[in-house]
Amino acid sequence: MLRKTRILLATLFFAGVTLLFLDFTGTLHAWLGWMAKVQFLPAVLALNFVTVAVLLLITLLFGRVYCSVICPLGVMQDIISWIHGKTKKKNRFRFSYSPAKKWLRYTVLVLFIIGLALGAHSIAILIAPYSAYGRIAGNLLAPLYQWGNNFFAWIAERAGSYAFYSVDVWIKSVSTFIISVITFVVIGFLAWKHGRTWCNTICPVGTFLGLFSRFSLFAPVIDTDKCRNCGLCGKQCKASCINTKEHEIDYSRCVACMDCIDTCKDGAISFARRGRRISAATSASARFSQKIDAAGSPDLNEENGRHAPERGCLSEAKTGVEKKEEGMSVDRRAFLTTGAFMVATATIKAQEMKVDGGLADIARAQKPERQTPVVPAGSLSIKNFTDHCTACQLCVSVCPNQVLRPSTSLMTLMQPEMSYERGYCRPECTRCSDICPAGAIRPITREEKSSIQIGHAVVNLDNCVVNTDGVSCGNCARHCPAGAIRMVRKDPDDPKSLMIPTVNEERCIGCGACENLCPARPLAAIHVEGHEVHKTI
Repeated sequence: MLRKTRILLATLFFAGVTLLFLDFTGTLHAWLGWMAKVQFLPAVLALNFVTVAVLLLITLLFGRVYCSVICPLGVMQDIISWIHGKTKKKNRFRFSYSPAKKWLRYTVLVLFIIGLALGAHSIAILIAPYSAYGRIAGNLLAPLYQWGNNFFAWIAERAGSYAFYSVDVWIKSVSTFIISVITFVVIGFLAWKHGRTWCNTICPVGTFLGLFSRFSLFAPVIDTDKCRNCGLCGKQCKASCINTKEHEIDYSRCVACMDCIDTCKDGAISFARRGRRISAATSASARFSQKIDAAGSPDLNEENGRHAPERGCLSEAKTGVEKKEEGMSVDRRAFLTTGAFMVATATIKAQEMKVDGGLADIARAQKPERQTPVVPAGSLSIKNFTDHCTACQLCVSVCPNQVLRPSTSLMTLMQPEMSYERGYCRPECTRCSDICPAGAIRPITREEKSSIQIGHAVVNLDNCVVNTDGVSCGNCARHCPAGAIRMVRKDPDDPKSLMIPTVNEERCIGCGACENLCPARPLAAIHVEGHEVHKTI
């Protein structure tokens, strides 16, 4: 019952957090946004003392339940390990006890804390569990979800329905995408082969919570009077923390998954108060008596326990091979069909972007070289933003205007910054500030955002079409929501002179509408420079 309850809660949390990164409509964030804010590291950086205290209290009471229920990266490892266990019957019992690598665990934890304290966030956040999963979901799962949405939008459009709408699928940062792939491959391989190795050797949050779970009030407890040393609990423990020979459990690594309780057929393991654990002397005496009475039967039982799951495999081998071949054939057809659809979709999109009515090429706008990066309204300052941001990419995923994207700078690698090649930051949109779990972007209202100056526009007349093509424009002034751009005569003494833009920096809020809508290519004639400290105008 405990294991089923844990699996149910873990499924709900994992599905909820994943949907936060997949839902580009923003519909679910009002309902499920709290799931991101109860993640441990974001709660610490946001100085959410109540959430941190509750998580630590839960750990002191029940052990590392956070790692097996709330943490999406931990649940992802359980899913991968479970899939491996289903491939062959013998894989269900592939684990074994291994001593804790304390020197590695605590070294990584200390370096992680030092990195955060010294501002080296780009290195520290590489191994932060929630952030790592956020990058995996945002860079690897979100495109698949969006392609599926576009497929349904294509079908609905031909049926005369607008229940779905198509969205652009693009890589927002090549470096972040590569890091996400590497992270998934490494963690996925470790989970496939060794279960919770990443959680119990590398993850700093797991190591920190392990310091508290050592003293948890309730935990899996071994009753040596009932235990017959079959060893199945240790072979099923994906945390490799059950020493069956000594009847001991390393509670600093135990994630309270309850798999051992469900595996034990003799009821020798139960989730109970730690005070009920039998003393070491009594355990040794019980084991000695058991060996004498059974005349070696524990060893035989252990051997039987090792090979029992493999019985019946030979009789099912033939039918298993036939089913496997049939499944591989179906999977192969599905893969080829999906691949062909994705290639066709990409080709159509590329053709649409290439021409405008078949008459002229449309060149993509290039990102300008900014002296100061632009960060969202609500960040207060660049320093506050970089000090609190965990680079989880949640704000990047939820941005409806495709303004936020991961930074490629070494000092702020993977942390979001604003760029206006695909859209501009609409004054009425506050999604990133509503969803940020770490306090990097503070919650603000629409009224407040319209008066927060995150940067100011700078004009480069050498790129302006008025000078390069000799035509009238004024696009930037017409679309400026703050009225900060005014058109003036290029030659004040000539009443027929073309108009060029000037910027009133005191009114400009840095939304980027002018930069996004400027027709000059490849570099816009006007771009936004960020402010180190935001101010209200």
